[in-house]
Amino acid sequence: MKRRDFLKTSITATTVAGISTASLDALAGSGPAAAAKNREYYELRAYRLKGPGNRENPLDPYLDRSLIPALNRLGCKPIGVFAQLEKPEAAEKEEVRDANTVLVLIPYPSLDVFAAATEIINDAEFRKAGAAHLEAPKEHPAFDRIDSWLFLAFAGMPHIELPAASREKRQRFFELRTYQSHSEVKAMKKVEMFNAGEIEVMREVGLAPVFYGQALAGSGLPHLSYMLSAENPEAHGKHWSAFGKHPTWNKMKNDPQFADTVSNISKHYLVPRPYSQI
Repeated sequence: MKRRDFLKTSITATTVAGISTASLDALAGSGPAAAAKNREYYELRAYRLKGPGNRENPLDPYLDRSLIPALNRLGCKPIGVFAQLEKPEAAEKEEVRDANTVLVLIPYPSLDVFAAATEIINDAEFRKAGAAHLEAPKEHPAFDRIDSWLFLAFAGMPHIELPAASREKRQRFFELRTYQSHSEVKAMKKVEMFNAGEIEVMREVGLAPVFYGQALAGSGLPHLSYMLSAENPEAHGKHWSAFGKHPTWNKMKNDPQFADTVSNISKHYLVPRPYSQI
């Protein structure tokens, strides 16, 4: 290769590399990566229990006295712990979770805190308080398995919002919904739909959302999940009825840009454990 051609090729390559680097730097500074810095991450854990489900399962003391306090010390709060509502009066025909499953919702201020949480096993206070659970013998395990999903909070609701009933520790009822999509593009379009006004409509009609999250890791991708709350199933049903009649929602659902964003919906009705912070 002639020296002149070599210099021309080298300059071009350097210029392209510089543009690429600048573009990536701009993306990190002002794009999705930067926006995510102000949004929480959520882990939803499903503890699959051994034997018949019951409200006094051996997992409760561990979550109450060991795991939750340790995570709170890392800045993860509030933490929700939920059991399936056995026969929700307003939704007897709907799909519900296995009675042998306990759900734990953990908010993380950042991915660094999420990573740090894996080290709490070395925390002496955590180990001592949770010894009965953590040191359970192989013949009598405290649980069967743990499933886990990691979510990024929506831009339209970047942090958990506690409903009044949770703040006042009154009776409360929750619905956890998961929307699966047939493609990554459609999944992101459904997130956009929530951010563009659906969240505000839900607030307006009293559905009292707790969190919205885009699933980043776990089974069943691509999907999003969100949690709604009410004092009881009857009130929750009335709020959903108002949502379905809302003019903004009806306009959005008929907007062609939001067509075919959801391929499957699963609904789970939950009640908090006595020590739940949500």
